[in-house]
Amino acid sequence: MSKILMVDDEPDIITLISRYAKREGYEVMTAEDGRQAIEACQKEDFDIIIMDVMMPDTDGFTACKKIKEFKDIPVIMLSARGTEFDKLFGFEVGVDDYVTKPFSPMELMARIKAVLSRSRIYTPDTDNGKIIIGGLEIDTFGITVTVDGVKSELTAKEFALLMLFVNNRGAVLSRDKILNEVWGYDSFGVDRTVDWQIKLLRNKLGTARNCIKSVRGVGYKFEA
Repeated sequence: MSKILMVDDEPDIITLISRYAKREGYEVMTAEDGRQAIEACQKEDFDIIIMDVMMPDTDGFTACKKIKEFKDIPVIMLSARGTEFDKLFGFEVGVDDYVTKPFSPMELMARIKAVLSRSRIYTPDTDNGKIIIGGLEIDTFGITVTVDGVKSELTAKEFALLMLFVNNRGAVLSRDKILNEVWGYDSFGVDRTVDWQIKLLRNKLGTARNCIKSVRGVGYKFEA
């Protein structure tokens, strides 16, 4: 049974989401603000966090960033602020998906399933789960990446994106395909979502950043 941490300062929202989540078979724990969420993650393990942005004490973005420093737990952010800037900023702090209020509880359940499934599934190319491409070494069992012997701290989303490229070496991937494969559906419907996430990934790949090449007017491809 997957365990969800539901973080929101609105009791009605917590009650609504908890009811649907339990109906889907999830175990649910709750927190009222970002500080409580950080403390809960220090004490227990969760499979996914559903977190509001605007909360007293510690906001959702700050809490997400701090949690990602010690545990790589997928985070779906809830917010009444749905601008592209807010969504891109969410990516920068490690958010895996972004849902704008008001939202459909059933759609949220679908997004939870998609994020959970993609945070757990990686396809190893070798018996020991290691892929070595030049100075880039990927341990698909340990879900770690090193570049020239130095460990690169990737989020679950960044790792999934890298694996998509590696498993499709040489093939040109459109932005729509990347959205569908990594997010499970057209999460936000904007090209900059993919561009921004790839920029963040490249920044963490050091000398291997040039393996991800832009194909003008089409998308991206991975070349060793």
